[in-house]
Amino acid sequence: MIGRVLISTHDLPRAGALRKRFDSAGYETDLVTPGERLTAEERPTILVLTGGLEDDGGALARQAFNVLKVPVFGIEDEGGAGRVAHSRFEEVFGPRAEVEDIVLVASRTIERMRLRSITGIVGQTDAMRQVLERVVQIAPVASTVLVTGESGTGKELVARGIHALSPRRHKPFIAVNVAALSDSLLESELFGHEKGAFTGAIDARRGLFELADGGTIFLDEIGEMPLATQTKLLRVLEQREFHRVGGEKSIRIDVRIVAATNQELRQLVAIGEFRRDLYFRLNVLSIELPPLRERRADIPLLVETFVKDVSDRNDRTFPGISPEAMDLLIEYSWPGNIRELRNLVESMVVLAHGSAIRPEDIPDDVRRGRGESLLPALIPRASSDSGVAGLRPELEFVFRTLVDLRVDMDDLRREFEAYRSGMAVPFGGGAILGRVAGPDDDDGFAVQSRAGIEIAPYTPGAAHIEVGREPEVTESIVVFRPGMTIEEMEREAIVAALEEVQGNRRKAAELLGIGERTLYRKIAKYGLDG
Repeated sequence: MIGRVLISTHDLPRAGALRKRFDSAGYETDLVTPGERLTAEERPTILVLTGGLEDDGGALARQAFNVLKVPVFGIEDEGGAGRVAHSRFEEVFGPRAEVEDIVLVASRTIERMRLRSITGIVGQTDAMRQVLERVVQIAPVASTVLVTGESGTGKELVARGIHALSPRRHKPFIAVNVAALSDSLLESELFGHEKGAFTGAIDARRGLFELADGGTIFLDEIGEMPLATQTKLLRVLEQREFHRVGGEKSIRIDVRIVAATNQELRQLVAIGEFRRDLYFRLNVLSIELPPLRERRADIPLLVETFVKDVSDRNDRTFPGISPEAMDLLIEYSWPGNIRELRNLVESMVVLAHGSAIRPEDIPDDVRRGRGESLLPALIPRASSDSGVAGLRPELEFVFRTLVDLRVDMDDLRREFEAYRSGMAVPFGGGAILGRVAGPDDDDGFAVQSRAGIEIAPYTPGAAHIEVGREPEVTESIVVFRPGMTIEEMEREAIVAALEEVQGNRRKAAELLGIGERTLYRKIAKYGLDG
């Protein structure tokens, strides 16, 4: 069995239909009565309430959520008051929801939980839920995957998860750190060599691609691969064959490639350090892992997981962490991401002196937030063939500016096309929103600036902007202004979407491309309930 589902009997016919469908999907199922007490011995994977969410069903939900720590799905009663406490529910369905839809959503949640147990990926934030869902979607196919993210975010765990959920899971998974091998050894390690191919090659040897035949090969730090080896890798991706070093015979293989990097490959392509055709062949499917500072809500859960793991491994008890110390961990920027957090937790468990960890027990760098100065700034590396050890600061500045201009050329073209079509374009620290009717029914441009919405008369050669009353813009528009944070932009986008659909949250969630439950949380976060 791949999971155990408990179903309440509030709506007995629906409970029977759900049980039959879950059984056919391969899950173990059992029915629970509304007044029944749940115990850990039952070991459920999820709980599905078929009604009574505001009454006795709420007690079952509290037991499952608070005591057993399992996801709870609820189905609202016909004609219910609609005041269900959604915080305890993974998902709440309407009274007329289809059985197939309920089973599909619940199955995806169970798959995410199974993936966490297989790979060790921990996280409950929206960003990590999306990562896990992406892994579940990507795993069954054979396409190449590119995993990006800062160092220490868990890229290898994602690669192992893709392999573990794929049809290749019974075949080899081989991980290769490209940066750890010298240029001269890398090609031989990956593709093997024939006897006498070079000095020291006393016998023929199979490479890692041959050893991974039928399975998955994980190429970490792919951005460090030399151009000569990139060319040979491109042939493997396109023809599914290669030659050993010094060999003449073509060797065919069936290997899925998962590549990872903490660098901006587009920049490396722009400066000629990475092949453009290889970049597009690797980036068929992609997963971007968020840094830990962008998923701070996961830090307590990660700390709890690491504490248990380190304590069990070292046979030590841990007295715990005070709320003040946990706040320090949550506020720290974690430039080393999850790897840095795990190392810190391990040191705290090993060096704990019998009492709960207090703020003064946290390392000084963490307490003072000094990690911010270590946040990664990607600088294009000099070509290994050029013999140049580095660039003078002035030349580096010019070089990086030219690279940025080349990388952003596509964006500039899009903005020009937007200008030609009358869409929002940059204008004097703000943006031109489009043609509108002005205060006196004169045509003009609506301009969003720091002072608000202004009207620029449509007059050739005009060198001033007349400030008028707020124009009648027919569409909701979100404008980026210098100094805005990502959260401010997100809030503006939510406000614009809600205005566009006259406050209909379901339609707003569809416009934004997020779940309705996620939209409810963000509305509460930004204080938009009114």
